[in-house]
Amino acid sequence: MSASIEVVKVGSTSVTSGDGRPDESLIASLSEQVAAMRERGSDVIVVSSGAIATGLAELGIVERPREMATLQAASAVGQHRVVRSWQDGLGRHGILAGQVLLDPSDFFSRRQYLLARRTFEALVDLGVVPIVNENDAVADEEIRFGDNDRLAALVAVLVGARRLVMLTDTPGLLTADPSLTEDATLIEEVTEIDHALEAVAGGSASAIGSGGMTSKLAAARLATWSGIEAVIADARGEQILLRVADDEPGCATVFRARPKPLAARKAWIAFATTSTGTLFVDQGARRALESGASLLFAGVTGHDGAFTAGDAVEVVADGALVAKGLVRSAPPGTPGADEHEPTGRDAVAIHRDDLVVLV
Repeated sequence: MSASIEVVKVGSTSVTSGDGRPDESLIASLSEQVAAMRERGSDVIVVSSGAIATGLAELGIVERPREMATLQAASAVGQHRVVRSWQDGLGRHGILAGQVLLDPSDFFSRRQYLLARRTFEALVDLGVVPIVNENDAVADEEIRFGDNDRLAALVAVLVGARRLVMLTDTPGLLTADPSLTEDATLIEEVTEIDHALEAVAGGSASAIGSGGMTSKLAAARLATWSGIEAVIADARGEQILLRVADDEPGCATVFRARPKPLAARKAWIAFATTSTGTLFVDQGARRALESGASLLFAGVTGHDGAFTAGDAVEVVADGALVAKGLVRSAPPGTPGADEHEPTGRDAVAIHRDDLVVLV
């Protein structure tokens, strides 16, 4: 996989116009910038929202419905329309676009994860710009990404991207809500996402989109922990993708990558797998985990959920999430536990190779 991949996510409120259909002028502008980035030597993957919003517009539905089946139907109507707009925009520069629809199983299953990576590798090697979206038309209400910010971050980790750019309708992360505070200013650089920073982010303010600044912060954390720089910028900013690539001051909020990123497999464990249960541990076990040790059943004080060997679980101490990992075996008494697996106090619950400390 190329070491110069940039993942560009465009939100629904940006990629669609006032009538809910694709904003052809914006897509044309971004396509031109993508072409320029490719000339500079960067490969680009686009994660584009807008399928549901476009489908609702085509169906004449003004307000976003609550029924999942209606949203799925709208996505089926709108998805091909959004991709066609990208195909037209990129085609003017002699670039092919390829549709890639993903669902959580493509990330939660290690086999599917590697297959998805190979698909992206092939597309990039062939000079194709992948246009990615969640497979909303058949998405399970209980098991889905929820918003394309998280999907874009997972794709960035999957392909080992250099940068994740999340384009929205604001210049970046501001110190306050500009609709409530006149002197709200742009936060230009972030080296660590902490509780104070999370406090300035709210939920989705749009009736069209499903994300918001909170989801963008979560996506930025996922990316930066994996050694990927993350950016929040205005989709309609003049030549915004090129200015971000040039690290121009004041044009966006930049989240710097952590100096010691997680290895690819540990990033997959931490962020792509779905936890099926929880192991509660004492403070002695927590200190051992933070020092790089495996988790032994001796430090496990309780558990919740139904899981067995190979499942992902969260590790909690005194109510705080400490780590996440793949269990070697389920605790005794857990439904599905293998009675032949070692589960004594000295047995390994989660080996350190399958464990990610998150504090």
